[in-house]
Amino acid sequence: MSQTLTTRRMSSEDIPEVVELMRLSLGETSLLVRSSDLFRWKHLLNPFGSSIALVAVSGDQIVGLRTFMRWQLTTGEGDIVRCVRAVDTATHPQHQRRGIFRRLTEEALEIARREDVDLVFNTPNKKSKPGYLKMGWKEVGPIGAMARPSWRLLSPPKEPALTLADAAPIDADWIEDIEDRSANGLRTPRTPGYLQWRYGSHPTARYQLARCGAGSAVVRGNLRRGRSELAVVEVFGDPSHALKAAVRASRAQYVGTWFSPGSPERSSAFRRGFVTVPRLRALNLVMRPLKQLPDRWQDLEAWDTAVGDFELL
Repeated sequence: MSQTLTTRRMSSEDIPEVVELMRLSLGETSLLVRSSDLFRWKHLLNPFGSSIALVAVSGDQIVGLRTFMRWQLTTGEGDIVRCVRAVDTATHPQHQRRGIFRRLTEEALEIARREDVDLVFNTPNKKSKPGYLKMGWKEVGPIGAMARPSWRLLSPPKEPALTLADAAPIDADWIEDIEDRSANGLRTPRTPGYLQWRYGSHPTARYQLARCGAGSAVVRGNLRRGRSELAVVEVFGDPSHALKAAVRASRAQYVGTWFSPGSPERSSAFRRGFVTVPRLRALNLVMRPLKQLPDRWQDLEAWDTAVGDFELL
């Protein structure tokens, strides 16, 4: 007979056990090594606030985890939308089919409502997406990919550290000087505090800068499916200059990125030789309104996003 299941808010003392649960349930990759440092960076040091984090306990063992990471979006009119992102969730393999995922998620939703959160959004995988839709989430649309191939596709791939030339580390002076453009839709505010957290202090990913003229790009070397990639995760200033800088800095087999439809960055990417990758859905964006919100937000064209809004979060 299974032991009684209880739920509670996660404490900082739970983090090592929670990280082990995530390793057991979700696995890890060379790029996304699950560690206490990464968990704290994501859920405690986030400039938007500490996450809503719940655990399920059976006996004296943590067997379930549900986190809602704090976030903010700004609208094209300058209004702030208080959000959470349904990110890390894990259930111990020996405690599957006990309703842990749904129970923790519903409790986290109730906490978010009490704390005046407007919206939940996330990018579930194919396995978990049906569960979210059953709980009232709505599909927004697919996040695809854009790529600019290089002649280096004919050569053996390089290690990620060798996919860049003429790039610089993320530095405090650059962060303080950056001015984000106006939002064309729901957009993460690129404040100095956010940029320092997101790209200057990520525990596992090494982000760098490529600059040209009036533009700068935040980039990261990567190996994807056996091919070397330079991922362009953000651009600032003149997007054409920024993308030119990324392409010039790349020693990878291709440069990859993604920007929202209708954005100036996407238009510049097409002009710089990027093409959409057909039939590829890198991610699927879904949302769960907690208040009466504009119906148009359920359309991907109402969102103003880039790769950096999604990867490694």
